[in-house]
Order: sequence, then C-alpha cells, then structure tokens
Amino acid sequence: MTDKVVILVTAASKKQCRAIARRLVESKLAACVNITQPIESLYHWEGQIACDREYQLVIKSTRKLFPEINAAITELHSYKTPEIICLPIIEGSRKYLQWIEDSVKRPVSRRKTVP
Repeated sequence: MTDKVVILVTAASKKQCRAIARRLVESKLAACVNITQPIESLYHWEGQIACDREYQLVIKSTRKLFPEINAAITELHSYKTPEIICLPIIEGSRKYLQWIEDSVKRPVSRRKTVP
C-alpha cells in the first residue's frame, strides 16, 4: 500500500474544473489533474432522480494532503454537496509514484525547538 491517492470530483462545467485543477496544481496540492469529457450523471437529489451533464476531475496526490485538497475544492465548488472521493493507490509504477511525491508540497514538519 502506498500513501498516494486518486481523488474523484465532479463539477457542472469545464471552466469550474479548470479553476479547481489550476488551484490544486499551482499550490502543489496535486501532481496532476485530469479533466474528462462530459459524462452523464444519474443520481438522487432532493427526493427526485436527476440526470445532468458533468465533468470529472481525476486528481493525483498524497493522503496527507487530502484535508487541504478537500478544503480548496469545497471553497471553489458551486455544488451544495460536491462529490469529493479519495481512493488509495495500492500499487503503481515506482517512477510514477515518485513523480507524484516530488511534485507535491512537503507537509510542514512540527519540530520542537529547544529554548
């Protein structure tokens, strides 16, 4: 098992997806974000079955950064209840997993300072 993750997010527009993707990559919260072509989503919402055209983000990062990623997506997202699903990458190409590690920011270490 690795500490790398794939995070799935859907949004109503490609413009919103690009804004979320850009924020995550520029802030080094994600190594890479893929934006899919339109997909059709069928789901329960407020007592009805809804069917909408959406786009999906496929975000590659590390588990430790998920809280920050979740917060950034929630801040930028237009949905009342956005889909933000974090899935573990159990195994993968050693070089690709290292590239993810090298591409995201390092968590701030909490070192004790000696007076």
